[in-house]
Amino acid sequence: MDRIMLSHGGGGVEMNELINKMIFEIFNNEILNRADDSAVLGGVKNLAFSTDSFVVTPIFFNGGDIGKIAACGTINDLLMVGAKPKFLSCSLIIEEGLAISDLKSILISLNEVCKSADVKVVCGDTKVVPKGKCDKIFINTAGVGEVVCENVSTKSLKSGAKILLSGDIGRHGGVILSNRENLQSELKSDCKSLKNVVLALLDAGIKPLCMRDATRGGVSAVLNEWAGACGLEILVYDEKIAVSSEVLGICELFGFEPYELANEGTFLLAVMPDDAIKAVEILRQFDKNANEIGEILDSKKSRVVIENAYKSRRFLEPPKGELLPRIC
Repeated sequence: MDRIMLSHGGGGVEMNELINKMIFEIFNNEILNRADDSAVLGGVKNLAFSTDSFVVTPIFFNGGDIGKIAACGTINDLLMVGAKPKFLSCSLIIEEGLAISDLKSILISLNEVCKSADVKVVCGDTKVVPKGKCDKIFINTAGVGEVVCENVSTKSLKSGAKILLSGDIGRHGGVILSNRENLQSELKSDCKSLKNVVLALLDAGIKPLCMRDATRGGVSAVLNEWAGACGLEILVYDEKIAVSSEVLGICELFGFEPYELANEGTFLLAVMPDDAIKAVEILRQFDKNANEIGEILDSKKSRVVIENAYKSRRFLEPPKGELLPRIC
């Protein structure tokens, strides 16, 4: 393959190959190679730093907009490495002709998320490009946070750890797909800041081995990334993973797996068994669908296996192909 395809941005095999075989090799260093959601910088203060770009279409959807998802995305990436978000940058690439009222709504949404998370937008940039050179608006946000829980990383994953999920899955991907296909649906995106739930876990003394928000490529992408990082087998149970009837219906209609659909306010965490029950109790204070869904086995097979209610097992493969481009 000698050209960039939509599948290179889909959260699956092609995207991982692009990142691991080109980007990581070119920019090779010990901080980047940890492959976490944010880079823990160390130094005088233990800082985490993350950046992300947002190109979601449509720019307004049930449960949010591109401004909300831009703020939540970077704030959540910082939280996933045990960092308390502090500051955000915001850069805008705006297509000529975008309604001023739409831009104002987007910025208000972004600001509301930041204010609720006690995060300040401290710098940014604005560019306007001719009509047709950008699809309405693209946003880049970068964030800096203070690490309050160290060593939350794929490097900490180990056999015996329990896998927890913070809520039901696939709602964001389902909403975006419904919008694009003009389907009538009451489904609402899970897009939200995870600051309150993550800090509640840390304040209660829970020590996560690893956390990851299940965005592009969904739960399947995260679990396969974890299995690859630790070189161990992960077993999860289908009946313990909550999926709404609306998401199931959309998946049946279009041939998607709910495990591969994107989420924007749902995350996975790995904890040792002594922390699992308490962690689930805390997660359920924020979402009744939170559950312990599986475990890391003492088997050096580097794969993900899913078991259904009838005890039948199959491999949960990493996402492949285009999936749903421009999901965030």
